[in-house]
Amino acid sequence: MDPFTQGVVGAAFSQLKGSAQTLAKAAIIGALAGMAADLDILIRSSEDPLLALQFHRHFSHSLLFIPIGALLCTVFFHYAFAHRRWGFSFNQTYSWSLIGYATHALLDGCTSYGTQLLWPLSNHRFAWDFIAVIDPAFTLPAFILVLTAAIKKQRRWALMAIGWMAVYMALASWQHQRALAQVHALAAQRGHSPERISAKPTLGNLVLWKTLYLHQGTFYINGIKVGLFGKNTVWPGESVPALIVARDFPTLAANSQQLHDIQRFHWFSDGYTALDPTNNQRIIDLRYSIVPNQSTPLWAIEIDPSKAPTEHVKYIPANHGDAATGAMFLKMLFE
Repeated sequence: MDPFTQGVVGAAFSQLKGSAQTLAKAAIIGALAGMAADLDILIRSSEDPLLALQFHRHFSHSLLFIPIGALLCTVFFHYAFAHRRWGFSFNQTYSWSLIGYATHALLDGCTSYGTQLLWPLSNHRFAWDFIAVIDPAFTLPAFILVLTAAIKKQRRWALMAIGWMAVYMALASWQHQRALAQVHALAAQRGHSPERISAKPTLGNLVLWKTLYLHQGTFYINGIKVGLFGKNTVWPGESVPALIVARDFPTLAANSQQLHDIQRFHWFSDGYTALDPTNNQRIIDLRYSIVPNQSTPLWAIEIDPSKAPTEHVKYIPANHGDAATGAMFLKMLFE
């Protein structure tokens, strides 16, 4: 999730340990440790545009790396301020760092981006699809409660923050199951037997979902609004043939770097890849779009068969659309 949310969650859980007098300082250390795993965004290359995608939510987000990540945080925090200014022991700083760091990967696993929780034992990207990477309704109440706990020096406010987050995640899981049930029903109405199926929350809410299913080599994209108290609404969307590299790029050599990059992008996208309907040299990640029943991607890669075998693909960065795109999203969300 976004760094602010990661910090809030790390702070809330760190406030469970220590005295009432240390709640504010525990929150600071827990928040910083809770954000630290995302320093992997610094791993990038001007020559290899997919390196950043490959290593974000990689080793630094592994459950096995948590003690090491917490130790690195502790070394920095201890000598920078925790011991020199606040007089905390190394072990005390480590305990808060460990709690804060441990929350990061599990929270990321609740989103749809994909997190390598079991690296190096497995390269599987866990994505439970409960919550969007940014959701103020989850974050802001928790932040207010964590801040109140620090100011009032009362742990019960931190417990309320954790309670709020637990209730919200339970609601998110319930909404996710309802969205999946709706898309299963939609596929059945069409006489389709999905080989893969998913429902992913759109930005900042638990009501409007992007759904995808694969049937006989074609991805079917639909937007589904799952009302908390009202009826469900389905916005039928596009259908796009799934990527088949041998068919779509037959001239790429077997030892081509671009072919290897396609495989990396396919892994990153959890297999939800297709040719861009508007550009048959681009491969898109179907999981994300601003308007949930469209294939217009947030990011893509571009293939050039004329390149030398050692050259990389071109990465097409995030496309957040225009005013009309935003208006369509809001219409679907609030209609």
